[in-house]
Amino acid sequence: MLRPIVAVSAVFLAGLLAVLAGTTISARAQEINDYPTSARAEYVFGCMKANGESRQSIEQCSCSIDVVASIIPYDRYVTAETVLSMAQVRGNLGGQFRSSEQAANALNDLRRAQAEAEVRCF
Repeated sequence: MLRPIVAVSAVFLAGLLAVLAGTTISARAQEINDYPTSARAEYVFGCMKANGESRQSIEQCSCSIDVVASIIPYDRYVTAETVLSMAQVRGNLGGQFRSSEQAANALNDLRRAQAEAEVRCF
């Protein structure tokens, strides 16, 4: 009589482990994929404008944003993009973004991630 209980327990345990593994993988994928689709699309569009509008550039630019997303979290990416945008503003406001250490650090993080993406994807 112990054999059926052991078999059921083994099947239950295997199923439970599969569910837990799937949950862990799903949580990890969500953690890695914290960039919204619109941000990824915007990046790829800008990248393609700079690198040619071909099928190859779609692949390379898609790869590039995936690498960037794997290196820096989305909130850090937004900070760097904001710095890039605001640093172009003339006058005192733009100067604050150009001279801030925090802004420079965020921008350096993005540039390092993009350099890594360049090596891996282009």
